[in-house]
Amino acid sequence: RCYSFDLAVSPHAQAFSYQDYLGNEVHHFDIPGYHDRLTLEARALVELPPPESPPDDLPMDTWETLDALWEDGEHLDMTLPSTFARPSAALHTFIDELDWTRRTDPLRLLRELNQRIYETFAYSSEATHVHSPIDDALASRGGVCQDFAHLFIALARHLRIPCRYVSGYLFYQRDGSSKDRSAEDESHAWVETYLPGLGWVGFDPTNNILAEERHIRVALGRDYADVPPTRGVYKGSSGSTLRVGVHVAEATFAGTADVRPDLALVTHADARDPEPAPQQSQQQQ
Repeated sequence: RCYSFDLAVSPHAQAFSYQDYLGNEVHHFDIPGYHDRLTLEARALVELPPPESPPDDLPMDTWETLDALWEDGEHLDMTLPSTFARPSAALHTFIDELDWTRRTDPLRLLRELNQRIYETFAYSSEATHVHSPIDDALASRGGVCQDFAHLFIALARHLRIPCRYVSGYLFYQRDGSSKDRSAEDESHAWVETYLPGLGWVGFDPTNNILAEERHIRVALGRDYADVPPTRGVYKGSSGSTLRVGVHVAEATFAGTADVRPDLALVTHADARDPEPAPQQSQQQQ
Protein backbone atom coordinates (compact mmCIF):
# COMPACT_ATOMS: atom_id res chain seq x y z
CA ARG A 1 0.00 0.00 0.00
CA CYS A 2 1.46 3.36 -1.06
CA TYR A 3 0.47 6.23 1.25
CA SER A 4 2.30 8.92 -0.70
CA PHE A 5 4.60 9.37 -3.69
CA ASP A 6 6.42 12.41 -5.03
CA LEU A 7 8.87 12.83 -7.91
CA ALA A 8 10.99 15.99 -8.06
CA VAL A 9 12.91 16.84 -11.24
CA SER A 10 15.64 19.48 -11.50
CA PRO A 11 15.81 21.37 -13.85
CA HIS A 12 12.06 21.63 -13.36
CA ALA A 13 9.97 19.53 -15.72
CA GLN A 14 6.38 18.35 -15.58
CA ALA A 15 6.29 14.59 -15.03
CA PHE A 16 3.49 12.57 -16.62
CA SER A 17 2.55 9.01 -15.80
CA TYR A 18 0.80 6.01 -17.30
CA GLN A 19 0.39 2.31 -16.60
CA ASP A 20 2.16 -0.13 -18.90
CA TYR A 21 0.55 -3.41 -19.97
CA LEU A 22 1.98 -5.16 -16.91
CA GLY A 23 0.33 -2.68 -14.56
CA ASN A 24 3.51 -0.77 -13.65
CA GLU A 25 3.29 2.97 -13.04
CA VAL A 26 5.71 4.72 -15.42
CA HIS A 27 6.71 8.36 -14.91
CA HIS A 28 8.21 10.28 -17.83
CA PHE A 29 9.33 13.82 -18.64
CA ASP A 30 11.28 15.81 -21.21
CA ILE A 31 13.85 18.60 -20.77
CA PRO A 32 14.64 20.08 -24.21
CA GLY A 33 16.84 22.93 -22.93
CA TYR A 34 20.59 22.74 -22.27
CA HIS A 35 21.57 21.70 -18.77
CA ASP A 36 24.76 20.35 -17.20
CA ARG A 37 23.07 18.50 -14.36
CA LEU A 38 19.88 16.49 -13.94
CA THR A 39 18.58 15.48 -10.52
CA LEU A 40 15.65 13.16 -9.84
CA GLU A 41 14.35 12.53 -6.36
CA ALA A 42 11.52 10.10 -5.69
CA ARG A 43 9.97 9.81 -2.23
CA ALA A 44 7.44 7.21 -1.20
CA LEU A 45 5.81 6.09 2.00
CA VAL A 46 4.64 2.48 1.81
CA GLU A 47 3.13 -0.15 4.05
CA LEU A 48 4.25 -3.72 3.66
CA PRO A 49 2.16 -6.38 5.39
CA PRO A 50 4.06 -9.60 6.07
CA PRO A 51 3.31 -12.19 3.37
CA GLU A 52 1.83 -15.53 4.25
CA SER A 53 4.45 -18.24 4.65
CA PRO A 54 4.08 -20.96 2.01
CA PRO A 55 4.02 -24.62 3.03
CA ASP A 56 7.11 -26.80 2.82
CA ASP A 57 5.89 -28.57 -0.31
CA LEU A 58 3.02 -29.05 -2.74
CA PRO A 59 1.31 -32.16 -4.13
CA MET A 60 3.11 -33.78 -7.05
CA ASP A 61 0.02 -33.33 -9.24
CA THR A 62 0.76 -29.58 -9.16
CA TRP A 63 2.90 -30.27 -12.24
CA GLU A 64 -0.24 -31.35 -14.12
CA THR A 65 -1.95 -28.08 -13.20
CA LEU A 66 1.08 -26.11 -14.41
CA ASP A 67 1.02 -28.01 -17.71
CA ALA A 68 -2.67 -27.15 -18.09
CA LEU A 69 -1.85 -23.46 -17.56
CA TRP A 70 0.78 -23.74 -20.28
CA GLU A 71 -1.68 -25.30 -22.71
CA ASP A 72 -4.26 -22.59 -21.96
CA GLY A 73 -1.71 -19.79 -22.42
CA GLU A 74 -2.18 -18.56 -18.86
CA HIS A 75 0.77 -16.34 -17.77
CA LEU A 76 2.36 -17.11 -21.14
CA ASP A 77 4.53 -13.96 -21.08
CA MET A 78 6.14 -15.21 -17.91
CA THR A 79 6.76 -18.70 -19.27
CA LEU A 80 8.43 -18.00 -22.63
CA PRO A 81 12.09 -16.91 -23.10
CA SER A 82 12.71 -13.15 -22.83
CA THR A 83 15.54 -10.71 -23.52
CA PHE A 84 17.80 -11.67 -20.60
CA ALA A 85 16.26 -15.00 -19.57
CA ARG A 86 16.68 -17.35 -22.50
CA PRO A 87 18.19 -20.78 -23.19
CA SER A 88 21.85 -21.12 -24.16
CA ALA A 89 24.52 -23.80 -24.35
CA ALA A 90 25.95 -22.59 -21.03
CA LEU A 91 22.54 -22.74 -19.40
CA HIS A 92 21.97 -26.31 -20.58
CA THR A 93 25.35 -27.29 -19.13
CA PHE A 94 24.26 -25.82 -15.80
CA ILE A 95 20.92 -27.64 -16.09
CA ASP A 96 22.84 -30.92 -16.30
CA GLU A 97 25.03 -29.89 -13.36
CA LEU A 98 21.94 -29.25 -11.21
CA ASP A 99 20.07 -32.33 -12.43
CA TRP A 100 17.34 -29.79 -13.12
CA THR A 101 14.30 -31.98 -13.77
CA ARG A 102 10.87 -32.43 -12.25
CA ARG A 103 12.21 -34.81 -9.62
CA THR A 104 10.14 -33.42 -6.73
CA ASP A 105 7.22 -31.03 -6.26
CA PRO A 106 7.56 -27.48 -7.72
CA LEU A 107 7.80 -25.59 -4.43
CA ARG A 108 10.47 -27.83 -2.93
CA LEU A 109 12.39 -27.70 -6.20
CA LEU A 110 12.30 -23.89 -6.30
CA ARG A 111 13.50 -23.67 -2.70
CA GLU A 112 16.42 -25.85 -3.71
CA LEU A 113 17.14 -23.64 -6.73
CA ASN A 114 17.14 -20.55 -4.53
CA GLN A 115 19.80 -22.13 -2.33
CA ARG A 116 21.89 -23.57 -5.17
CA ILE A 117 22.22 -20.20 -6.92
CA TYR A 118 23.20 -18.61 -3.60
CA GLU A 119 25.84 -21.26 -2.92
CA THR A 120 27.21 -21.48 -6.47
CA PHE A 121 27.55 -17.80 -7.41
CA ALA A 122 29.56 -15.13 -5.62
CA TYR A 123 28.10 -11.67 -5.22
CA SER A 124 30.39 -9.46 -7.32
CA SER A 125 29.59 -6.19 -9.06
CA GLU A 126 32.73 -6.64 -11.19
CA ALA A 127 31.63 -9.92 -12.79
CA THR A 128 28.86 -8.52 -15.00
CA HIS A 129 27.37 -5.29 -16.33
CA VAL A 130 23.88 -4.00 -16.95
CA HIS A 131 23.49 -5.69 -20.35
CA SER A 132 25.14 -9.01 -19.41
CA PRO A 133 23.43 -12.21 -20.57
CA ILE A 134 23.20 -15.05 -18.06
CA ASP A 135 26.16 -16.69 -19.82
CA ASP A 136 28.48 -14.09 -18.23
CA ALA A 137 27.39 -15.02 -14.72
CA LEU A 138 27.60 -18.73 -15.57
CA ALA A 139 31.15 -18.30 -16.88
CA SER A 140 32.45 -16.24 -13.95
CA ARG A 141 30.25 -17.91 -11.29
CA GLY A 142 29.55 -14.41 -10.02
CA GLY A 143 27.21 -11.49 -10.50
CA VAL A 144 24.61 -9.30 -8.82
CA CYS A 145 20.90 -9.47 -8.02
CA GLN A 146 19.92 -8.88 -11.63
CA ASP A 147 21.98 -11.84 -12.87
CA PHE A 148 20.75 -14.25 -10.20
CA ALA A 149 17.14 -13.29 -10.89
CA HIS A 150 17.58 -13.89 -14.63
CA LEU A 151 19.19 -17.27 -14.00
CA PHE A 152 16.37 -18.30 -11.66
CA ILE A 153 13.76 -17.16 -14.19
CA ALA A 154 15.36 -19.07 -17.08
CA LEU A 155 15.55 -22.27 -15.04
CA ALA A 156 11.99 -21.97 -13.71
CA ARG A 157 10.61 -21.39 -17.21
CA HIS A 158 12.61 -24.37 -18.45
CA LEU A 159 10.25 -26.51 -16.34
CA ARG A 160 7.18 -24.50 -17.47
CA ILE A 161 6.81 -22.66 -14.17
CA PRO A 162 5.65 -19.05 -14.80
CA CYS A 163 8.28 -16.73 -13.35
CA ARG A 164 8.60 -12.95 -13.40
CA TYR A 165 11.25 -10.37 -12.53
CA VAL A 166 10.69 -7.99 -9.62
CA SER A 167 12.45 -4.64 -9.44
CA GLY A 168 12.46 -2.90 -6.08
CA TYR A 169 14.34 -2.31 -2.87
CA LEU A 170 15.30 -4.25 0.24
CA PHE A 171 14.97 -2.80 3.74
CA TYR A 172 18.07 -3.61 5.76
CA GLN A 173 17.58 -4.30 9.44
CA ARG A 174 20.04 -2.20 11.41
CA ASP A 175 20.16 -4.68 14.29
CA GLY A 176 22.21 -7.07 12.17
CA SER A 177 19.62 -9.85 12.31
CA SER A 178 19.58 -10.17 8.51
CA LYS A 179 22.59 -11.59 6.66
CA ASP A 180 22.00 -10.02 3.26
CA ARG A 181 24.90 -10.07 0.83
CA SER A 182 23.29 -7.66 -1.65
CA ALA A 183 24.54 -4.09 -1.45
CA GLU A 184 22.83 -1.78 1.01
CA ASP A 185 21.07 1.38 -0.21
CA GLU A 186 20.83 0.23 -3.83
CA SER A 187 18.04 -1.08 -5.99
CA HIS A 188 17.34 -4.79 -5.67
CA ALA A 189 15.89 -7.55 -7.82
CA TRP A 190 14.25 -10.88 -7.08
CA VAL A 191 11.65 -13.14 -8.70
CA GLU A 192 8.09 -14.35 -8.25
CA THR A 193 6.86 -17.74 -9.45
CA TYR A 194 3.24 -18.71 -9.99
CA LEU A 195 2.29 -21.84 -8.07
CA PRO A 196 -1.29 -23.18 -8.24
CA GLY A 197 -3.05 -22.83 -4.90
CA LEU A 198 -0.54 -20.26 -3.65
CA GLY A 199 -0.45 -17.58 -6.34
CA TRP A 200 2.76 -15.61 -6.89
CA VAL A 201 5.50 -16.60 -4.44
CA GLY A 202 8.66 -14.47 -4.14
CA PHE A 203 12.20 -15.90 -4.06
CA ASP A 204 15.39 -13.92 -3.48
CA PRO A 205 18.31 -16.05 -4.74
CA THR A 206 20.82 -13.29 -3.97
CA ASN A 207 20.21 -13.77 -0.25
CA ASN A 208 18.73 -17.29 -0.22
CA ILE A 209 15.45 -16.18 1.34
CA LEU A 210 11.82 -15.97 0.36
CA ALA A 211 10.51 -12.48 -0.37
CA GLU A 212 9.27 -11.05 2.89
CA GLU A 213 8.10 -7.87 4.57
CA ARG A 214 11.44 -6.20 3.82
CA HIS A 215 11.09 -6.56 0.04
CA ILE A 216 9.64 -3.35 -1.41
CA ARG A 217 8.19 -4.25 -4.80
CA VAL A 218 8.20 -1.40 -7.34
CA ALA A 219 7.69 -3.00 -10.75
CA LEU A 220 7.16 -6.38 -12.44
CA GLY A 221 8.40 -7.61 -15.82
CA ARG A 222 9.53 -10.55 -17.88
CA ASP A 223 13.11 -9.53 -16.99
CA TYR A 224 15.21 -6.42 -16.39
CA ALA A 225 14.59 -5.11 -19.91
CA ASP A 226 10.96 -4.39 -18.97
CA VAL A 227 11.61 -2.55 -15.69
CA PRO A 228 14.96 -0.76 -15.27
CA PRO A 229 14.72 1.73 -12.37
CA THR A 230 15.65 4.57 -14.71
CA ARG A 231 15.83 4.68 -18.49
CA GLY A 232 16.24 7.50 -20.93
CA VAL A 233 17.96 9.08 -23.89
CA TYR A 234 20.08 12.21 -23.56
CA LYS A 235 22.60 14.24 -25.52
CA GLY A 236 25.94 14.52 -23.81
CA SER A 237 29.52 13.39 -23.76
CA SER A 238 30.62 9.85 -23.05
CA GLY A 239 32.18 11.16 -19.87
CA SER A 240 28.81 11.90 -18.29
CA THR A 241 28.17 10.21 -14.96
CA LEU A 242 25.05 8.86 -13.27
CA ARG A 243 24.97 8.49 -9.50
CA VAL A 244 22.07 6.72 -7.82
CA GLY A 245 21.50 6.56 -4.10
CA VAL A 246 18.71 4.88 -2.15
CA HIS A 247 17.72 5.41 1.46
CA VAL A 248 15.14 3.10 3.02
CA ALA A 249 14.13 3.87 6.59
CA GLU A 250 11.46 2.93 9.09
CA ALA A 251 8.83 5.65 9.34
CA THR A 252 7.19 6.77 12.56
CA PHE A 253 3.64 8.04 12.90
CA ALA A 254 2.42 10.27 15.71
CA GLY A 255 -1.17 9.96 16.86
CA THR A 256 -2.23 7.41 14.25
CA ALA A 257 -3.06 4.28 16.15
CA ASP A 258 -4.60 2.66 13.09
CA VAL A 259 -1.36 2.91 11.08
CA ARG A 260 1.73 1.04 12.23
CA PRO A 261 5.34 2.16 11.55
CA ASP A 262 6.40 1.15 8.08
CA LEU A 263 8.96 1.96 5.44
CA ALA A 264 9.87 5.28 3.90
CA LEU A 265 11.76 5.16 0.61
CA VAL A 266 13.90 7.87 -0.95
CA THR A 267 15.60 7.34 -4.31
CA HIS A 268 18.03 9.98 -5.56
CA ALA A 269 19.55 9.98 -9.05
CA ASP A 270 22.01 12.64 -10.14
CA ALA A 271 23.43 12.86 -13.67
CA ARG A 272 26.08 15.34 -14.79
CA ASP A 273 26.97 16.03 -18.39
CA PRO A 274 29.97 18.26 -19.13
CA GLU A 275 29.70 18.33 -22.94
CA PRO A 276 27.04 17.64 -25.55
CA ALA A 277 26.54 13.62 -27.99
CA PRO A 278 23.78 11.04 -27.98
CA GLN A 279 23.94 8.60 -25.12
CA GLN A 280 21.73 6.20 -23.22
CA SER A 281 21.80 5.30 -19.56
CA GLN A 282 20.54 2.39 -17.51
CA GLN A 283 21.13 1.30 -13.95
CA GLN A 284 22.21 -2.20 -13.02
CA GLN A 285 20.53 -4.00 -10.16
